[in-house]
Amino acid sequence: MRQLSLLVIILSCQLGFTQEKTPNIILMIGDGMGLTQISSGMYANNNSTALEGFEFIGLSKTYASNQLITDSAASGTAMATGVKTYNGAIGIDPQKRPQKSILQYCQEKGYSTALLATSSIVHATPASFYAHVKSRNQYEDIALQLSEDRVDLFIGGGRKHFNKRKDKRDLIQEMTSYEFVNSLKQLKSSDAQKIGYLTYSDEPPKKLEGRKPALEDMAVASIEKMESLGKPFFMMIEGSQIDWGGHANEMQYVLTEFKEFNTTIARVLEYAKADGNTLVIVTADHETGGLALTGGNLKKSLARGSFNTEGHTATMVPVFSYGPTAKAFSGIYENTAIFNKMLETLTK
Repeated sequence: MRQLSLLVIILSCQLGFTQEKTPNIILMIGDGMGLTQISSGMYANNNSTALEGFEFIGLSKTYASNQLITDSAASGTAMATGVKTYNGAIGIDPQKRPQKSILQYCQEKGYSTALLATSSIVHATPASFYAHVKSRNQYEDIALQLSEDRVDLFIGGGRKHFNKRKDKRDLIQEMTSYEFVNSLKQLKSSDAQKIGYLTYSDEPPKKLEGRKPALEDMAVASIEKMESLGKPFFMMIEGSQIDWGGHANEMQYVLTEFKEFNTTIARVLEYAKADGNTLVIVTADHETGGLALTGGNLKKSLARGSFNTEGHTATMVPVFSYGPTAKAFSGIYENTAIFNKMLETLTK
């Protein structure tokens, strides 16, 4: 990543476009990552988190259109499209009308686009940026929509929704404009304009169980690929399984997923600081588990907590921002404002 950062600096100085081109946007979503998950992960990580390197902090109200407690589909849709919707909905409003996402607005502006997740790529959060369905459980419909040249680069699980379908179609074979790779090494060596990397047949396993590739490596390889395309880019990176650890009420699950996400944040922030024209936003769709930090040991990097639900909560979640227009993300606002603030960045 250091070599990439140095190359960015050299090119920026030589070409003189750092402050003139439309900013890159990297939106990072720690699913289920409330303030306590961040605090716990920080204390369990030598009292340090990459989030301390951000310039501005805000708070986002996460509720859905029909319930105080949101799910990932409604909250993902709110951030992706700027519209509050009902729990379970992907990319549509309460009247089931499709809504254009920030990814689609970026494409209209000539951006390259990428989606990365430690869940399946058809899961609620990544799907909110390209799909329009009445229910988040319509995985095969979501996969079909992704197959329609919706994104330039995507990495995540869920291969079975593309090639082991009820309709017997093999979308991977049909997606002739894409090159499908089986490793980050293949991704890096590919000169294809559109790339898909389906990491697992179904949902990827826990980090604790050896999930590969690491999210930070996925992010670095994807940024390098986006850079090679020579256009500004929009990228959404989800640390999906912080949420799953909260649902399971497993503290170690939460901590290991947060640590990987934190390392990824550090790599992305390093790139943004070197590039000088990349907006980075880090937030959550909601908090999961009602986690309370109840004890620990700073010297031993230990954090202990207790959960009061296996579901989500309605607490506000923090929003961290760095780069062009980052100041706009300070304050307290609806989660739909994250879309609006990103959209405004495209017109600066």
